[in-house]
This record gives sequence, structure tokens and C-alpha cells, in this order.
Amino acid sequence: MAKPLDGIRILEWGIFHAGPGANAILADLGADVVKIEQPGMGDPIRMITHFGTADVTLGGRSLFYEGANRHKKNITINMKTDKGREIVHRLVAISDVFMTNIRRKSVEAMGMTYPLLRQINPRLVYAAVSGYGPRGPESQQGAFDFHGQARSGMMYCMGEPDMPPLVLHFGVVDQATAIMVSHAILTALLARERTGQGQEVDVSILGSAMFLQYFNVMNGLLKGQAVPRHQRGFTDPLRNYYQCKDGRWVCLVVGYQPGSLEAFCDAIGRPEMAQDPRFATREKMVDNCVDLIALLDGVFATRTQAEWHNSLVEHGVFGTKVNTPMDLKEDEQVLANDYLVEFDHPVFGPCLIPGYPAHFSETPADTRGAAPEQGEHTDEILRELAGYSEDEIRLFREERVV
Repeated sequence: MAKPLDGIRILEWGIFHAGPGANAILADLGADVVKIEQPGMGDPIRMITHFGTADVTLGGRSLFYEGANRHKKNITINMKTDKGREIVHRLVAISDVFMTNIRRKSVEAMGMTYPLLRQINPRLVYAAVSGYGPRGPESQQGAFDFHGQARSGMMYCMGEPDMPPLVLHFGVVDQATAIMVSHAILTALLARERTGQGQEVDVSILGSAMFLQYFNVMNGLLKGQAVPRHQRGFTDPLRNYYQCKDGRWVCLVVGYQPGSLEAFCDAIGRPEMAQDPRFATREKMVDNCVDLIALLDGVFATRTQAEWHNSLVEHGVFGTKVNTPMDLKEDEQVLANDYLVEFDHPVFGPCLIPGYPAHFSETPADTRGAAPEQGEHTDEILRELAGYSEDEIRLFREERVV
């Protein structure tokens, strides 16, 4: 079945996730992605076996490498050699997109900047990904997901008021950056279809982390105040989360529209609470929040999460269960929408992996694709895409160009 990006070729010279993850997303949509790695270690993400104290390997493979590089073809090229750079230039000439998140000083040293590559392919979309943006005093400074959370203010938007800055695992800002890069590439490809011109697009980890927090940043700038960290015991009682009899939690955001309070009170089996003067307005609820939260803590402690979740859904209340990642494989709503899909992975075997979150009626996306071994497709790419002969390929190997 056709996919949205069938026929689009992307050449990637990238490491870790914030850049390469974008091309995995575009490959879900059907793009043909060729990943360049240096002979030897290659992409360092292959070597990530632990994230903090957590083991992130399975079957001897890094799950981070797998997630960032699904679907791709892989070629090893020694880009420090003239012949290696010549191979890259030949691939650039037949590609729609060149993506790199290598720091600019290395890109310049290798002759892989946009002004040089657009001479080879004027229609090229060139995507550059950085830690802190292409301009400013730290434009050459490297960054990871952790730094994006720190610099953007995100670490002060989680947890309760007296907690230190908190970090969100795993790689959420890297993934947000990857999504932003894929969005920018798609936009540039659309612009090229309309104008015939390629262009350079720049995306950063910092900018993506800030854009992810659009309302937090806007509130801080326009109101001159930090976003208050959520305080479960002192907040709007109907925008909160509560622990159930089995130790699990449910999350509520009861609406403001007429009838919402009554539906909620019916759902929890306390219809008389709708007449409690402390619930008369949202302002009164906040004024009396300590007492009301304590009251609701007692109510929710009487039944299990599943019982409360079902009751909230049946009464049309905007409430849901709080899942752990491991709970998702049992969640009927997740499975019904293919937010998790079955995949018979060549190394991991039968498993569930995240599915593509948007549905296309005619050209569906598919996240089921294994990441390649290093250099797995070198000969194929040199022969079928770059047009080199078997003798030339053999000579490249003898000279350690590939």
C-alpha cells in the first residue's frame, strides 16, 4: 500500500536521537532514508546500554539506537577522505533531503555545509539540528535532552513546589525535537513543490523544548510569573489526581459547562455533593480546596482504579486512569487505535512497539521497521544509488574509504 512519502529520499549524517529520530518518523511515512556512519564506532547511540541506572538494551542491542533508526539503510563512509566525500556528494545529488546534527565546525571541516551542497543539488532541503540554535554565543555548544529540559525551564514545571528541579525520562525533549525537525522538513518539501526551491532549515533542542511549553513560556513572559508547580493537596479539587483502593490513581479535569459537576457527583456516588455550597463556584472550590481534596481522597480510596475509571467514563466525566508504560499493553483504547502495534522484530522477536499517532485513510504510516546493522547496505547503496561498479566498490574497501 502506498505511503505519504513514497519516493522521497533522505540522506542522514547524524548521531543520537534529536536529528536521526526525525528521519525515523519520516521513514514511518514512507521516506527512503540512507544513514551515513563513520567506519569504526559509528553512531555513539549504539553504545548506550544504560540511561542513568536503567538498562536500555535487549538482545544485545541498544533500544535507543533501534528507536532512532528504524527502517533506515546504512552505509559506512570515511568522510575524512576525498573519495569518501565524493561518495556523499554523489548521494546528495539524488536526494531530496540532507539532515545533520553534527556540530557546525565539523560540518564545515568536512565540506558538508548548505552553501556547498546546494551547488550540487539546488532543490535540496538541508536540515541542520543543534543544541541551542544556529546563532548566538553558544551556537557551537553541544547539548542533549537533559540540557534542553534544563535550559528551557521544563525542569521547574514538574513536581510540587518544594521539590528540586526534576527531569523527565526518557528522551522526551529529544523526541519533541525529532518531531519538530520532521515538521520542518515536510514544510520545506511542500514549499519546494510550490516554488521549485530547496532551502536550509534549522531546528534546536532548546527551541523545541520551549515550543513544547508554549503556554508556560507565554505565561511567564506576559504575566511575569513562573508557572506554579502542581500541588496535589492545595489546588482545584476537580483538576487533580486521586489514589484508589488498589494503590493506583485516576486523573480528573471536570469541565466548567453546566451539568459537569452534577455528572461528576453522580459518577462518584455522591449526588448530594452537587448542592454543597463549597462546590457552588470554581472560586469557592479553590478557597476550600484542602477540605474538598481530603473529602475526595476518602471517596476514591473506597474503590479500585478500574471501578472508578469505568464509572467516570459511563457518566461522561473527563477522567481517566493513570497508566504506567507497562500498563499500556493492556489498555483497550490504546490497542484499538493502533497506538501500540505488533511487530515481529528480527532480533527481539514478537513484541509491541509504539504505532504512528495519526491515521491516514488512503496512505497509512507504519512504525514497524528494524534498525540496520552498521554498514549493512554499503554495497547496495554504492551500486544501486550511487552507480559505482563492483571494481570501484572493491577499491573503496581496499583503500578504507568505506
